[in-house]
Amino acid sequence: MTPARFNPIHAKRIQPLIEGDGLHFVFQPIVGLKAGDVYAYEALVRGPANTAFATPDALLYAARQAGMTELFEQRCCELAIEAFARQRLGGKLFLNVSAPTLQRIAVGAGGHVLQLAREVGVAPERLVFELTEHERVEDIAALEAAVATLRAEGPQLAIDDFGDGRSSLRLWSQLNPEVVKIDRYFVHEVHRDSRKLEVLRTVMGLAKAFGTPLVVEGVETAEELAVVRDLGCRFAQGFFLARPQAEPPRVLSEAVMAVLRSSKLAVLPSAPQHADPLLTVDALRIAAPTVTASQTCQGVLRLFSAHPALHAVAVLEGETPIGLIHRQMFVDQLARPFHSDLFGRRSCTLFMNAEPLRVDRASTIDSLVSVLMGENQGYLSEGFILTDGGRYAGLATGDGLVRAVTERRIEAARLANPLTCLPGNLPITAHIRRLLDARADFAAAYFDLNNFKPYNDRYGYWRGDEMIKLAASAISAQCDKTCDFLGHVGGDDFVVLFQSADWAARCRAVISSFGEKAPSLYDDAERAQGGLDAEDRRGFKAFFPITSLSVGVVVIPRDCQRDPEAIASAAAAAKKVAKGRPDYFHVLPAEVCCAEAA
Repeated sequence: MTPARFNPIHAKRIQPLIEGDGLHFVFQPIVGLKAGDVYAYEALVRGPANTAFATPDALLYAARQAGMTELFEQRCCELAIEAFARQRLGGKLFLNVSAPTLQRIAVGAGGHVLQLAREVGVAPERLVFELTEHERVEDIAALEAAVATLRAEGPQLAIDDFGDGRSSLRLWSQLNPEVVKIDRYFVHEVHRDSRKLEVLRTVMGLAKAFGTPLVVEGVETAEELAVVRDLGCRFAQGFFLARPQAEPPRVLSEAVMAVLRSSKLAVLPSAPQHADPLLTVDALRIAAPTVTASQTCQGVLRLFSAHPALHAVAVLEGETPIGLIHRQMFVDQLARPFHSDLFGRRSCTLFMNAEPLRVDRASTIDSLVSVLMGENQGYLSEGFILTDGGRYAGLATGDGLVRAVTERRIEAARLANPLTCLPGNLPITAHIRRLLDARADFAAAYFDLNNFKPYNDRYGYWRGDEMIKLAASAISAQCDKTCDFLGHVGGDDFVVLFQSADWAARCRAVISSFGEKAPSLYDDAERAQGGLDAEDRRGFKAFFPITSLSVGVVVIPRDCQRDPEAIASAAAAAKKVAKGRPDYFHVLPAEVCCAEAA
């Protein structure tokens, strides 16, 4: 990068601040999440209040325009060390520097920063130089040498804002920093965003591979801190933990410690519905022989005889498919009286479909849903041709496509219910496993609608869906989103994995709330009589009261050794008992579920 040209106007404005006492520092704690202590403080420069230089961005811009960036950053390091020492703060001190400044400090140019640290009582081993402005690293070999020089005297290296688009994985690999800070973007509302959650997990995997501790920046809420804690991150920084202050806290607030001490697991956001949205139609490809237009009908018949499982054969002109011959149709035609003699020696194109369905092999399975719903359904029997840039690539069958689309819809429903958008069976099982692995106390509650089938039969699926959505809403309203996991098993069945201590009161509140609202979904006459007349499962006329909710609960202690499937089965068994009770509520003793594993 070309150095900033010296600008005397900016130099005149920034020089007094560098040489005088116009700069001051605030310190923001970096917190150790396991111990619940302050691991380090990051020094952040501030200019004179109520001036154009009050913010660090304004100061850095002026220094750059004046061609004095390195001098300014080095002076900031010196002043920060002195302020840190005056307060006798514990832990390490993080100092922000660009690569050129780091190299300047390493060679002792313009004064020895490390010597100053020793003089004021701050051991160099307590200093961490936080590398900023990664795009300005031009000579990585020189930077490596500077880092090695500094490490020999005690200081460590941190890479700032990893993942912001500028921070380089190459720098991480080559410089081997003692700490990496992940950009605040990826923790903002991570408790709601499954993609950010996966990024955090991925970066944690890199950190583990490189043996580098991570600092997660930008933690601003208790919910974000709980997720970061549960992921196993070692360090975090952000406004919820502590804001930058001239006199920073030496211990953490009660609000922060409450999150760190809590045994409740955070409810993680569910992944998108499709586990593999890029699965292509190439997965359906069948390698099959081909013919040309010069091939006779007798030749094609011999080909089908030699390949009993072959459903069709493509006709090519060079590498381009020009038609498709369906086995059953072709054999039926030649089996007619005299057809074999009449057409046996003629071109096979007589019986080919010149307009078969052609699909590029790179097309996703999901993109072909519209094909399934189109007017032309001939491909269901004859199959279709796969191409690669217009060239023949293979065949696929219609039933193979139907099966693939169906399997993906089933998989999607297992991940997230399409009606309520709540997590499905797989996320429910995964969360039970998380709770068991963490040895957490929880209650597994299984909710089910009573008298739903006659309602659905009478009013139809649309109003049935409204009843199911009402149940989902009533249950969700009584869940603590930070620690209670709500999932939709399917149909009118729901599961809540409660970590809230008052789970019993919440369950009863769900039953009561739903009971108040469900009558509004009935017609006036049936609402007035308190239910409807319909046939029961044996075909006899019966009266069915207005739909209500039952809930069966199994309480799981932290020493329970059962697997997720056994716990789900126990909750379902408790639900069956609840449906026969007048209050529609039943709790299965923990020993009934957990004793079987002993």
